[in-house]
Amino acid sequence: MRYLAHVTRTPAGAAPGAATASDLDAPDLTPEAAGDTALAGVRPLRDRTLAVILVVFGAIAFLASGELAIERYLTLVDPAHALSCTLNPLVDCGPAMDSWQGRLLGFPNPYIGLVAFPVVITSGVLWLTGYRPPRWYRLSLLGGTVLGQALIFFLMFTILHELHSICLYCAVVWTCMWPLLWFQVVHALQTRALPAPDGLRRFAVGNRGLVLGLGYVVSVLWIALTMGRLLVASFLG
Repeated sequence: MRYLAHVTRTPAGAAPGAATASDLDAPDLTPEAAGDTALAGVRPLRDRTLAVILVVFGAIAFLASGELAIERYLTLVDPAHALSCTLNPLVDCGPAMDSWQGRLLGFPNPYIGLVAFPVVITSGVLWLTGYRPPRWYRLSLLGGTVLGQALIFFLMFTILHELHSICLYCAVVWTCMWPLLWFQVVHALQTRALPAPDGLRRFAVGNRGLVLGLGYVVSVLWIALTMGRLLVASFLG
């Protein structure tokens, strides 16, 4: 595997071989090459991998948000419009669209995705060209993703415990948000953009796939425990 050449000067007073901020923030260096002994032997999350995740999942979530926005517009034009995401009374986007939670900021929530996800996609494309955004931008993008995931948790709770109706396009966005958030967190910990104990950094970077899978398992269990029987009955009956 080839890595970019990277030469830095050790700051005065620093121990020989100690990792500097520029070392840890250098693109696609192994932890050993960057002098980060805490992550020695751990396969790093490459910049290109993160960029692909941002582009792919950002694009899927954008398309789902677009479909929701179109469906919302069509219902406003024609209240009798049959939603494309309605399969049965329990798998129906209508209740979520018509609820106050579906327009938290005074306009339909899908419009948030139409604005936010292009930013995610563009960030990934820039990364693929070899440009790494500065630390403040990466942390801002991560902060926005955290807010988005918090909104997702709120909407999941609303749909599962109050509306009792699954929105298919919403579920697509839910599925995309988790890897968008988690891999940004992993990358921020890996590069020390987010300060954290070395043990936590090593666990997050080394077990990123496991944690990603556990997140999906928890979501599926949440849905199964709250609406599982009803969903099965809605398709069998």
